[in-house]
Amino acid sequence: MSPIMSSVPVCMKVNILSIAKPEKSLYSPLYKELEKMTSKFSKIEDIEIFNKKIHQAQVEGKTTAQAAYTEAFEPHLSKSYNIALHPDGKLINSFKFSKLLTDRISVNVYIGGAYGFEDRFLKQCDAVISLGELTMSHKIAKAVLLEQIFRGFAINNNHPYHK
Repeated sequence: MSPIMSSVPVCMKVNILSIAKPEKSLYSPLYKELEKMTSKFSKIEDIEIFNKKIHQAQVEGKTTAQAAYTEAFEPHLSKSYNIALHPDGKLINSFKFSKLLTDRISVNVYIGGAYGFEDRFLKQCDAVISLGELTMSHKIAKAVLLEQIFRGFAINNNHPYHK
């Protein structure tokens, strides 16, 4: 069933923003495959941010690094529904995650840097969720997130993948 024919309003674009050095990795083919699978429902844009200010801030410590992450992400907050991935965020299942994608023109999902987010940034987001209690690298978190985005759209469009 195409998203246009679906009874569930679709999200036209999902931006994944992460504090990470843009680079090819072992996971790049998996990301591309999951993005391709999701393309029948929504456009995915993967935005990796790692500038000199973030690099220097991470050397200085947690508070400075978190402030640099906020500064890098804040320009993206105004035009979308914003979801932060955070270890202390709400644990939700795939069905609840699918609701976060419903009735949205654009969704931004933020993956923080090594020091996580400062409270000021989290308060500006519409939802703060956790992928689970396990600690995982950014690369693994992005793979899990992309799979859940596809699963969420599959749920919203009665696609058999989610079963």
